[in-house]
Amino acid sequence: MFRRLTLVPPSGDLQNGQSIAINGVCLTVAELAPGEVGFDVIPETLDKTNLGLLKAGDEVHVERALRMGDRLDGHLVQGHVDGVATLVSRDCSNEEFRLRLKSPAHLSKYLSPKGSVALDGISLTIAAVQGDEFEVALIPTTLQLTMLGRRNATWLFNLEVDTISKTVVSWLERRFGSAEDSAGALADKPKVARRK
Repeated sequence: MFRRLTLVPPSGDLQNGQSIAINGVCLTVAELAPGEVGFDVIPETLDKTNLGLLKAGDEVHVERALRMGDRLDGHLVQGHVDGVATLVSRDCSNEEFRLRLKSPAHLSKYLSPKGSVALDGISLTIAAVQGDEFEVALIPTTLQLTMLGRRNATWLFNLEVDTISKTVVSWLERRFGSAEDSAGALADKPKVARRK
């Protein structure tokens, strides 16, 4: 059974079947009515994202799909959420605003300093990684235009790890075994002598 998620429509032309990301989750327009747009959200999506926790009146991030040929700002975000990250701490100083989050353990292998991640659909650069915890630094513009800095301590952030990182790690694991084994296997490979 699905749940209907209804919002005030974003600006621009909308049609049934179009893709729109809500909190970083790619959804399909299922119904258009005067002043509202509806999306059908299936149990798989409700279980793996924060959409099932939304209540009437909650603010969400809404983003239209990128059209081929448009400028790409940030990294490639597909709207295929991998899991949810929990807020560990919020560091707000005069010089910087950082969120420290805990990722699901199975996703931590895809996180690296200066790598990319999306939280609730917002493309961010990872500032630091320690085990399955990571930090992102938020600039004033991100704080102003998004809800990231205003979410409460119990909020679960939709986490999409970088697709390039997922592809590389998955290939290495298929080729050499686990991520830990991959590093050793690459180091143990014989070196090819080069001619001078």
